[in-house]
Amino acid sequence: MSDPRIIDIELDEKTIIWRNADVEQERRIAIFDLKEENFFRPLRAYPQGYAGPFKVKLRVEEGRLAIDIAAETGDLLETLILGLASFRRPIKDYFAICDSYFQAIKVATPQQIETVDMARRGIHNQAAELLKERLETKIEVDFDTARRLFTLICVLHIRG
Repeated sequence: MSDPRIIDIELDEKTIIWRNADVEQERRIAIFDLKEENFFRPLRAYPQGYAGPFKVKLRVEEGRLAIDIAAETGDLLETLILGLASFRRPIKDYFAICDSYFQAIKVATPQQIETVDMARRGIHNQAAELLKERLETKIEVDFDTARRLFTLICVLHIRG
């Protein structure tokens, strides 16, 4: 029976150097939303036809994203490695626009906040599409799952 979804997701805490309250809130929301609704279907055949649900751990190793995919029991099924070079610019842009957004919500008018938020969503959406493309031969994900995974990838890149 197929159950193509993530039931648990973890970030390698050794990878995360620093995060502020705003970033921590983004992380919590992304994880909560991801657990509530997602589509995550690895394309490799696993032993005994296992097809989900999955436990996932994200970490950065030597500049690459490592995605540990485990069965519901916790047994590791595979580790996918994804080069992050094509994500450097989107991550940098996303950090910059998020910083502007968090500053704007403190002092800007509602219209200014909406403008910055629209730009933030645009960058986030483009990065999610890029992630979907980069995963397409390894894992099938829907757009919302890709958006949430991109948020978590960003959290892994915070260096303080």
